[in-house]
Amino acid sequence: MNKHKDRVGLIALISLFLFVGLLYVFVAFPTSFKPLLSVQYNQCQPSKTGDDALEVALSEASMEDRTVIITIVNKAYVEGDKPMLDMFLDSFWVGEDTRELVDHLLLVAMDPTSFERCKFLRLHCYMLEMEDDMDSKAEKLYMSDNFIKMMWRRTLFLGDVLKRGYSFIFTDTDVMWLRNPFPRLSQNGTIDLEISTDVFNGDEGSEANPMNTGFYMIRSNNKTISLFDAWYARKDNSTGLNDQLILGNMMRGGVLRDIGLTVRFLDTKYFTGFCQETKDFKALTTVHANCCRTIRAKLADLSALIHDWKMFKRPSTNDSLTSGLSTLMHVACTDSWIGYKW
Repeated sequence: MNKHKDRVGLIALISLFLFVGLLYVFVAFPTSFKPLLSVQYNQCQPSKTGDDALEVALSEASMEDRTVIITIVNKAYVEGDKPMLDMFLDSFWVGEDTRELVDHLLLVAMDPTSFERCKFLRLHCYMLEMEDDMDSKAEKLYMSDNFIKMMWRRTLFLGDVLKRGYSFIFTDTDVMWLRNPFPRLSQNGTIDLEISTDVFNGDEGSEANPMNTGFYMIRSNNKTISLFDAWYARKDNSTGLNDQLILGNMMRGGVLRDIGLTVRFLDTKYFTGFCQETKDFKALTTVHANCCRTIRAKLADLSALIHDWKMFKRPSTNDSLTSGLSTLMHVACTDSWIGYKW
């Protein structure tokens, strides 16, 4: 019996020495074991696909305050001699204090072609999964079935971005960024939603302003997340209406007030469009090709705008172009409505 106890005691003593020795080695020489620990740790990391890919894309494009600029494109916006995406990016190049903003632009692609184009341009890119019954590649004519489906898919996606804690400026790709818009937007964070208008009535707080969801700044908080949830919930009961019309109906119905949302409607003197353009080049910040039905028409009239902007930026012609935009600006967009059945 004594021999058995002695053997057990000896084994325990040896085990203790081994444990103390290993502990000393780990503490005294930790770098010798980092590669082994690193391999074991990496094997447990999830692959960055799906939702993780979106988080990576958002974090890479984000400003320090978790604000991003988001636009959504499909194949129709990246192909052709001068695609809409190229014109959109050109506006950041020729605009004032806008070039660095491209570093915070997240381009959301709706099909493989536009995603590959985005990667080729070395932008921040994310591939958005679409519904099986939706043609995500072709041009979406205003108020067509696919246009409405695309708008609702956009609303769902942007609501997800808010839930991840990111504030953002959403911009259609047919919005030209000619000046940095941030100095014209609220700096104190008290306004939840700042949204462009087709026609501005002079009152930034008036719900009578016809809002346009082609350009807006929204801050991530419980109120804005509730808004997007309530907004998207109306999708299946909105036959023939797009997301913008539904949001307008919600506003007039008092939903935004009930949520406690603070809204500012942007003056078309600065955030303008083809529905009611500014007459002052010295003030204009963004120009939206709204009130226009086809990509071809948008490209024609936006090209005229960019031409005039470049002329305005020349010192010798600056004063002569301050009074207004090109008289040819809306010819193609006006003609795009010929034959349209309201």
